Amino acid sequence: MTDPYVLDLSEVDETRVAAVGGKGAHLGGLSRIEGIRVPDGFCVTTDAFRRAMADVPPIDERLDELSRLDPEDREAIGTLSARIRRSIEETAVPGDIAAAVSSSLVRFGEQAAYAVRSSATAEDLPTASFAGQQDTYLNVLGPTAVLRHISRCWASMFTERAVIYRQRNGIDHRTVHMAVVVQRMVFPHASGILFTADPVTGNRKAATVDAGFGLGEALVSGLVNPDVFTVRDGEVVTKAIAAKERAVHALPDGGTREVAVDARQRERPALTDEQAVRLVGLGRRIEAHFGRPQDIEWCLVDDGFRIVQSRPITTLFPLPVIENSDERNDGENTDGNSGGNRVYVSVGHQQMMTDPMKPLGYSMWQLTAMVPMHEAGGRLFVDVTPRLASPTSRDSLLDVMGKGDPLVRDALETVLERDGFVPSLPDAAPVGPPSTGAPAPIETDPAVVTELIERSRTSVAALERDIRTKRGPALFDFLQEAFEEHKRVLADPLSMRALMAGMDATWWLNDRLREWLGEKNVADTLTLSAPDNITSEMGLALLDVADVIRPLPEVLAFLRDAEHLQDATFLDELAKTEGGAEAREAIEAYLDRYGMRCVGEIDITRPRWSERPTTLVPVILDNVRNFGPGAAEQRFEQGRRKARQKEQDVLSRLRALPDGDRKADEAQRMIDRVRTFIGYREYPKYGIVSRYFVYKRALLAEAERLVRDRVLTEKEDAFYLTFQELHEAVRSNRADERLIQRRKEAFRSYQALTPPRVLTSDGEAVTGAYRRDDVPAGALTGLPVSAGTVEGRARVILDMAEADLEAGDILVTTFTDPSWSPLFVGIAGLVTEVGGLMTHGAVIAREYGLPAVVGVERATRLIRDGQRIRVHGTDGYVELLP
Repeated sequence: MTDPYVLDLSEVDETRVAAVGGKGAHLGGLSRIEGIRVPDGFCVTTDAFRRAMADVPPIDERLDELSRLDPEDREAIGTLSARIRRSIEETAVPGDIAAAVSSSLVRFGEQAAYAVRSSATAEDLPTASFAGQQDTYLNVLGPTAVLRHISRCWASMFTERAVIYRQRNGIDHRTVHMAVVVQRMVFPHASGILFTADPVTGNRKAATVDAGFGLGEALVSGLVNPDVFTVRDGEVVTKAIAAKERAVHALPDGGTREVAVDARQRERPALTDEQAVRLVGLGRRIEAHFGRPQDIEWCLVDDGFRIVQSRPITTLFPLPVIENSDERNDGENTDGNSGGNRVYVSVGHQQMMTDPMKPLGYSMWQLTAMVPMHEAGGRLFVDVTPRLASPTSRDSLLDVMGKGDPLVRDALETVLERDGFVPSLPDAAPVGPPSTGAPAPIETDPAVVTELIERSRTSVAALERDIRTKRGPALFDFLQEAFEEHKRVLADPLSMRALMAGMDATWWLNDRLREWLGEKNVADTLTLSAPDNITSEMGLALLDVADVIRPLPEVLAFLRDAEHLQDATFLDELAKTEGGAEAREAIEAYLDRYGMRCVGEIDITRPRWSERPTTLVPVILDNVRNFGPGAAEQRFEQGRRKARQKEQDVLSRLRALPDGDRKADEAQRMIDRVRTFIGYREYPKYGIVSRYFVYKRALLAEAERLVRDRVLTEKEDAFYLTFQELHEAVRSNRADERLIQRRKEAFRSYQALTPPRVLTSDGEAVTGAYRRDDVPAGALTGLPVSAGTVEGRARVILDMAEADLEAGDILVTTFTDPSWSPLFVGIAGLVTEVGGLMTHGAVIAREYGLPAVVGVERATRLIRDGQRIRVHGTDGYVELLP
């Protein structure tokens, strides 16, 4: 009969995490791989941990107290976790567990040296690596010492770092249990870490070997700089040999100590090139076994390698999922390189939403998009390889990308500079009759925009009417047809020509007026308060809501009592206050027009303002505090006057130039054109999101039915199924609960990843650079998208619902999709990490006359909340002020 408290490594594999923890399960799996040598040993199981914890006084009360602490209160967590560890270490190991451990030590060598290592059930899992959060003890001699160190490993589950990690990630302390791995000690000549993918760039074809002399603790603890070998395609392609002055060696009486390396040995490589290549070959076997890149700890003993640990590299951005792949979202997809080298561009950076999307969200976007898109890490990417391979389409792609986001263009050019990664193919011969040239130019006529807006409204109204009677599988058949109408509206030739007319006129004005007048970004002022901009209207309309609420003291008191506001009852409770009916009517009118919007609105699963109206409360209160009555109309008229004055100034200066009348006439035509069409730039997105909310309400009705039928636990579980999977669940009245749970875990892990602008099929995240020399030292470089210079207090805000802005503040955030626009009316400037010249935040910043710099890498981390900064919206950089 198997002992419940001890299992040999040969008895376990990666399916036994619940019994032996992540590290023990991985080591058991490693021991089964042909050619991989793992030091002998055994695991003290999680049953033993639970048995031992039952004897620790008073563990339950202290865990309850720990769970109530704020994860940011490090002092309180440190004090309480230290008390818990002390209680565990002072409690004797139960006799039956001690007997089982002693029996195993006799089999493996009672007087041998051992490594005693923690192995938690939430450790070294595919979506979360807990490296370094629990303890490892080396060169432990004798049964008494081994038992003492097993207790210490149990206690290490409550280190301050491990406790904070679990609390920040919503992991219940009681759901994590600690096993302990006890292995025969090896005394290596060299040791280190092997990453089977480049941990910095993500390149899956480049393996990195860190190596030093003696035990690996010297490297893990940062005591020495390691030798670093990069191995690709079976050869060392780069290496850096460090001066290794210190090493960690085992002591004869147990334990380890730091020693000086002989001066003659310090700059000798810890491994030969042949050994590094051989080690990587072993790593590839391990990677293939576990199905994803690995972080492997190794030892070199007598020219043979021993593997003492392997865990998944959880910081890598996943490879894109290719259609018809068996894997989607739940493991390391290996299909990103299907059909040769591929280059992918992020959709989220174009759409101003780089957060991960849930499966229903990204699958709906794929089904309604105009081009094929591939999911990776909960984000979507477009394969641009064919366009990069053709010289003609390559130039146009780089031009478009460069105008939108110079970092994307630079990253693509970096890939193109690599010999042979993207083969250059001849331009395809034209098929069919010869082209008749470019589409006929669109007339500068406001009626065109009026017609397009009416077309969109009519289409959405038809969708709302026709979907009402659709239920069950018939709804999904209807939606498939609706998606085709969705794409037809997006591809409307007149709409595309109107969009391009506005953008082309913007670029023409900026280029020509800089050439003729020496002034940058003149179009920013010329487009102030342009008509028909649904997104800027949305921000101004919330000022009108504030006008209604401002003179109502009981309503203001109700709104300020934010912690008691519940979305489900918010409007009803508001109406009960004095003046509340009037306030409710104003908010409902706003939601009727804009309630389909929200942060991250391209993900259909995100809660809309109509579903979560309290999101708007902080912005309304800011508007009440920072503005007076009639501010919306005043601001719009002020912008229109500035634009008109700028137009007159530009035309006057142009007429004074040689050939000035011609230049002024051309500029006048383009000014009329940009003011006619640039506002429409925002309307197609409004139409998309309006349709999405109709789709969502219908799908949620189906999800609620599945909850009533006990197919789903809660309606939001439907968000973790793709559209196709939800269709099947509705048809069959069955859903895979384990799949939903895996998707939830994967989504949580994706939130910790930063998506790259450009990703290759090798897994490399390619980062572009601005390549500028005109930015002051210490300033943060970005893309200038709205002219002007402003100095003020930086407010670093990651959640619109937590906004608390004063007049003159500068908003610093990750990205701004249209839903952020209501905040723009109350700020003095804008800085974002993501953005381009024609993305929504840039368009609205120009509309409101806000100096703005976008594409500032790591802005939310480099700029402190409350710090004074100066935004140079004309020249594209941000100064950090003392």
